[in-house]
Amino acid sequence: MSRGFVKEDDQEEKPIIPPRAALPAGVTNYVTTNGLKELNEELQFLDTTITTLTETDERERRVALSILNGKRNLLLERINSARLLDSIKSKEEVRFGAFVTYKIEPIPQAVTIQLVGVDEANVKKQKIAFVAPIAKALIGAREGDVIDFKLGNEQKKITIINITYKSH
Repeated sequence: MSRGFVKEDDQEEKPIIPPRAALPAGVTNYVTTNGLKELNEELQFLDTTITTLTETDERERRVALSILNGKRNLLLERINSARLLDSIKSKEEVRFGAFVTYKIEPIPQAVTIQLVGVDEANVKKQKIAFVAPIAKALIGAREGDVIDFKLGNEQKKITIINITYKSH
């Protein structure tokens, strides 16, 4: 068929929908209570945005809906695969959901982070995904432990100062 007989709208490119935070293949999608709450709030926000979309240009509306529905589908996959991990058997060692205060030698100031699910991770809020290298190094450690951690080409010592678990 000649290009002259193809409608302009048929030539639309599919919009690119950004992927969610990476979850390694075969890794369970653990979430905290707060993380699951945030995922559900994001779903409510997307649903509201979809139903109240005010775009009047038909082409722009189709593109916007396509992006929103694509994001919603990716989010639903995450919610459906989420496994709430909220009960910790041993609160003396670092596990998922823990708030960990530690020092990396030779830096004198301590850092506190929380180990969370990949969708909840946010470095600015000191929330680190449980699949991150620093989180993997900390898991299983106890207060007072000194663990080795490879940071770039350097081997660092991490001293665990405090481990706490906050109820939600």
